[in-house]
Amino acid sequence: MKENLRKFALKHLPDYFELLRLRSISAQQKEIPETAEYLVKVFNELGAARVEKLGSPEHAPAIFAEFTGNDPTKTILFYQHYDVQPPEPLEKWESDPFEPTIREEKLYARGASDNKGELISRLVLVKYFQANGGLPVNVKFFVEGEEEIGSLHVEQIVKENKAKLAADACIWEGGGKNYVDNYQIVGGMRGITVFDVETTTADIDLHSSLASYAENAAWRLVRGLATLRDDTGKVLVEGFYDDVEPLSKAEEEAVFAYDFDLDVAISRAGLRRTVKAEHKVALVNEPTMTINGLTAGYQGKGVKTVIPHMASAKLDCRLTPSQDPRKIAQLIQEHLDKNGFADLKVRYRLGENGYRSPMSDPFIKLVLAKAKKHYGKQTKYLPNSAGGGPAEIFGNELNLPIVILGVSYAGSQVHSPNEHIRLQDFGDGTQLLGDILIEFGKN
Repeated sequence: MKENLRKFALKHLPDYFELLRLRSISAQQKEIPETAEYLVKVFNELGAARVEKLGSPEHAPAIFAEFTGNDPTKTILFYQHYDVQPPEPLEKWESDPFEPTIREEKLYARGASDNKGELISRLVLVKYFQANGGLPVNVKFFVEGEEEIGSLHVEQIVKENKAKLAADACIWEGGGKNYVDNYQIVGGMRGITVFDVETTTADIDLHSSLASYAENAAWRLVRGLATLRDDTGKVLVEGFYDDVEPLSKAEEEAVFAYDFDLDVAISRAGLRRTVKAEHKVALVNEPTMTINGLTAGYQGKGVKTVIPHMASAKLDCRLTPSQDPRKIAQLIQEHLDKNGFADLKVRYRLGENGYRSPMSDPFIKLVLAKAKKHYGKQTKYLPNSAGGGPAEIFGNELNLPIVILGVSYAGSQVHSPNEHIRLQDFGDGTQLLGDILIEFGKN
């Protein structure tokens, strides 16, 4: 390379701080159009051969950009998203979440890791190659604006634009270093189903003195929810695990070689309790059930002694790649019905299928080899992450291997106050990505 990409990346990181200043909160529909317009402008300034907004005008557009490389026979597709989570609780931030701030060699901002920092790394990468002889291969970007609310329209957009999105491989957003600071390459992600459970026990809230005879919606809800899972994290719903496919021998070996350190994870989160003895396999190939929030009765200041007449809970299940999100939600309703809680209604909200790239794919092997050259033999491969996203749509609809790698680390505090990335990781990760494109262009 004519210039040092690592240094170039850090020098030009601030060029795109405006992206971090945009409050593109999809859950609140804030500054989504403005962020989409900003990206169109940036891609055009970088010399894209084509830039388009994809999808219906009434929804957050996905931004498509295409760059021509020196080898026009090979194409890499970058998947990214430009929406972010709400920044609350604001009082926990040490600086304005929408004013990028560098302190102690870290960049702080909402989206610094998930996913604007990762996107900036790839924008800087294109800028570097455009100034140093051109991109080694064709590069396409798909940058959506609804990832944080379930990528609601991505499947339709991808199906309508399959020819436009055609590529040889897809490099996904996210990734980086794990809890013991070793770099990791990931080949997919778990699926997810998101749903509410609701119950109504009366037409109005009642005075709490009537608890001698009146049922309480909050008690009714928590009793029903308690039948779904035991204290070890095992889900008690009949059929819940039926579609879980075992890991292949190679995948199992990769999982057991993974250097996840539970003690470090506990320390960083201040975690008081854990629920499983074996965590490595559970993180990759076991489904979960999580209560995300509970709502019932009066929760304001002071005292109001009432019996809630309605209660609801928000839940999600992280699923293995072989499980169906809608089927899982239906099994949960059937479980409640069978166990005397037919008044608890499951309201399915959204779901995403999981996806796992074949470990034998040549592109996966190329990426892993380059990562080990950069970060050492301690670099690890995981068949899929614990989290989710619309990878299955890209993997199956476009017939692509998907690999997750990035510039973050396990302590980036994604979705939390003081989200950040380390500047060294940004430089190193951008350098790795550049070397991958060069190597891919040689093969």
